[in-house]
Amino acid sequence: MPNEILNGNLIVSVIVPCRNERDYIAEFLVNVLQQRVENFELEVVVADGQSDDGTREYLKGMAVAEARLHWLDNPGRIVSTGLNRAIAVARGQMIVRMDVHTRYAEDYILRCVQALEKTGATCVGGPWVAEGQSPKQRAIAAAFQSRIGSGGAASRRLEFSGWVDTVYLGAWRRSELVQLGGFDESLVRNQDDELALRISRQGGRLWQSADIRSMYWPRASFAALYRQFYQYGYWKIPVIRKHRLPASVRHLAPFAFFFLLALLALVTPMWLPAGGLLTCGALLYAGALVVGTRNQRATLGDGRFGWLTIVAVATMHFGYAAGFGRAILDFWVLRRGGQPAMKQLTR
Repeated sequence: MPNEILNGNLIVSVIVPCRNERDYIAEFLVNVLQQRVENFELEVVVADGQSDDGTREYLKGMAVAEARLHWLDNPGRIVSTGLNRAIAVARGQMIVRMDVHTRYAEDYILRCVQALEKTGATCVGGPWVAEGQSPKQRAIAAAFQSRIGSGGAASRRLEFSGWVDTVYLGAWRRSELVQLGGFDESLVRNQDDELALRISRQGGRLWQSADIRSMYWPRASFAALYRQFYQYGYWKIPVIRKHRLPASVRHLAPFAFFFLLALLALVTPMWLPAGGLLTCGALLYAGALVVGTRNQRATLGDGRFGWLTIVAVATMHFGYAAGFGRAILDFWVLRRGGQPAMKQLTR
């Protein structure tokens, strides 16, 4: 493949799905439009999911003032449909996905382009780095970075560069992304993980570079964190059904563990030893949370807030497990698919 960045005729398209992001969109656009550009042209395509909080009007005004910015309507109102609509109109030979709730190093796009050309990977990205502002949000961010919170995913290892099974956000050559079929629009969540799995199953490879730097603002409350991971767990089942097996065993672990505890609790009245096993399991889990978050809690400085990291990890695990279990009921038992969850998320 010719080195387009050296030829100086490369267009890079940033694709952004959004909905009701009035509090974040202005700062995000400043961050993106001030990216370092070397021998390539930049365009930003924002697919708005019919926002009703002023985001849409702000994008319209900005698009008039900034020629590199284009906005379009996303009547599907979910991330996957927005991404595909943006890809359809993007002019770039390379596509870089960005998220409104993330802040990027000034050379983020440049590093993505360089990594694509240097490695020959189908998809490249950087580590998923979370940071917080309030004590609770900082604890949630620490939970994101812990191995027990992430299941040991390489995409959470900040200094890791190498071949991985998924990346945060992602960048692709447009021709290859179109050939793959874009993002699966039947998925409200996990469409990026499903695409990564599809790439791997079709012989492609994914590369994570520690030089591709960004910072993600996680949810700031445990209730919002629970809802987020409930959705991740719920929409993991359609991915597993589509590909007939999970991308990793870690995707099964939270549900399997909590299902076992629930089963032991039900059996205890009829078989007393089950109560002992239940207690042992709960104590082992509590111990794993304490040990597994030790380094992250230490970085928070104040011990009172550090223990919130344990609560955050447990919230992530339980939310994911609950969503996973509900999806098993919806998709495999009741056979009604994700219609209930789809209505709730897009209304």
